[in-house]
Amino acid sequence: MTPAVPRCEELAAPSDWRTVDFISDLHLHPSEGETFAAWRRYLAATPADAVFMLGDLFEVWVGDDAAQEPGSFEAQCGAVLREAAQQRALFFLHGNRDFLVGPAFLRACGVTGLFDPTVLQFAGRRWLLSHGDALCLDDVEYQRFRTVARSSAWQQQFLAQPLPERRAQARGIREQSEARKRSGVVYADVDGPAAIAWLQATQAHALVHGHTHRPADHLLAPDLARHVLSDWDLAATPPRADVLRLTTAGLERIALAPR
Repeated sequence: MTPAVPRCEELAAPSDWRTVDFISDLHLHPSEGETFAAWRRYLAATPADAVFMLGDLFEVWVGDDAAQEPGSFEAQCGAVLREAAQQRALFFLHGNRDFLVGPAFLRACGVTGLFDPTVLQFAGRRWLLSHGDALCLDDVEYQRFRTVARSSAWQQQFLAQPLPERRAQARGIREQSEARKRSGVVYADVDGPAAIAWLQATQAHALVHGHTHRPADHLLAPDLARHVLSDWDLAATPPRADVLRLTTAGLERIALAPR
């Protein structure tokens, strides 16, 4: 069954924007120093007027209070965002790994939070932005967890635990995820009919999303497209770090890492 389109907000790009970047699935983590360094360099150097981070920027987020610990990885990430926000507009949309990023952290970093999905009006066209996980309908087990974990009751209960306990649980979740990757588990892809339904309901011509780690461009129907962002992993062979760049001339994939 195709899910109903959730609450959808609209964002009209200012008239002086000429370049917009989309990134997702960086999975920033203390153990992935190369990816963190690449992200920091990218934010400092991109010519984009705005950068949209469409979920899973962080491998895991256990609460905004983690960023208040001096010297913590979360605090370092916050410092990078604050510096970048002084140069260009930054937007963040929750993913399945960092849905606990709260408004306090975003506000402190100068980042604007977005609903999933959000329609971006840019260069006379409507772009539907989403992390993409809500559209992976075949992953029934995850969809059940998503419903529970996005509830205020579940989040309040989790965040009420001491920070060390939350960090320990996050380590366990990451270890399970890494084990699934090594076992060769194939994750569900975005459901085509559901993506079309979302596009038609929001009168958008293209869906831009991450989550699946399967970068590609799909024609879903006449004048309806799906553009999938890549994940970032500078330690992989070959390393991955792509940006989807939108200008008035169209879309372009920019590889930041050598192939």
